[in-house]
Amino acid sequence: MLKNKALLAHGLVWLVLLVVLFLVNVRDEAYHAVIIILLYGALNIIIFYVHYFLINPLLIGTGRYWRAAAYIAIVLVISMVVKYGIAVHYDDIILQYRDSDNQQQTLTPIRYMFAALITGLFFMLLSTAVYVISSNVKTREDRKNLETEKLNAELAFLRSQINPHFLFNSLNNIYSLAYRKSDKTPEAVLKLSEIMRYMLYESNEEWVLLEEEINYLKNYIELQKLRFKEKVYVDLRVDIEGEGHVIMPLLLISFLENAFKHGVSTDVEKPIRIDISVQKGRLHFKAENAKNQQNKDDTKGVGLANLKRRLQLGYPDRHTINIVETENYYSSELFIYL
Repeated sequence: MLKNKALLAHGLVWLVLLVVLFLVNVRDEAYHAVIIILLYGALNIIIFYVHYFLINPLLIGTGRYWRAAAYIAIVLVISMVVKYGIAVHYDDIILQYRDSDNQQQTLTPIRYMFAALITGLFFMLLSTAVYVISSNVKTREDRKNLETEKLNAELAFLRSQINPHFLFNSLNNIYSLAYRKSDKTPEAVLKLSEIMRYMLYESNEEWVLLEEEINYLKNYIELQKLRFKEKVYVDLRVDIEGEGHVIMPLLLISFLENAFKHGVSTDVEKPIRIDISVQKGRLHFKAENAKNQQNKDDTKGVGLANLKRRLQLGYPDRHTINIVETENYYSSELFIYL
């Protein structure tokens, strides 16, 4: 069946065709043109939709060509007979015409039936063309919807990977505090609960405010600082142009995790540097730090691989990621057009 938009489009096209038919056939009396429009227009529209809904699916959908050919013949014969009956009833309007010498002439039955056959075939071919175009459009829409559903399912799976990955690392950190009987353990548990609240309730959304994501990163940094006996230096700089920017949730955490993973600096001269800025709709995130082999976390995770896949799905052709790693330096950089 036709949907609302398709019904509107069909209705508008038929209205235009009927108006053109009226203008072409109007003679001395508009009444004659109205008769032609009401009767022949209705018959041709019926031919179009009988072919559209009954015959086209046999020709294109199932390949039942013989049955389709039989239906085509039946529809054409019936339409030709009905049209000729109308022509005979209104012979002075339809069958009578004047030739180039202005002489009154009458269409013969054969000529009229041939014209009716050509007209019927025309509307059948038109019906097939519209059916093929509509089927192709619907197929593309279905394929696009299927791809979108697949992407959403994959994104949901990737997000679900982040939570246990992050929780695993955080619990390891808190375990190390508890093992040392550190006074920071209660604060770390509280900070983790705040982070998990964000992950459970906010990150289920497809998009979150960039400000909320940055607050999440700040909480993560505070949680990481509680791990170490020495003071950890993190230089976080935020420069956001405008308000209301949205981003995929939990997108930047992998960069931050890797900054801590590759080495936490306890040297005030070499802090972990995090720069977050938005200028003219483009997000720039950069995390860099000097490596510290003593504190390096060798745990293998899904962070960066997960991040790259999410960027491909969520920001296709709208992002650039650069990672630089040397013996003593690690840097990760991301550009996204929001």
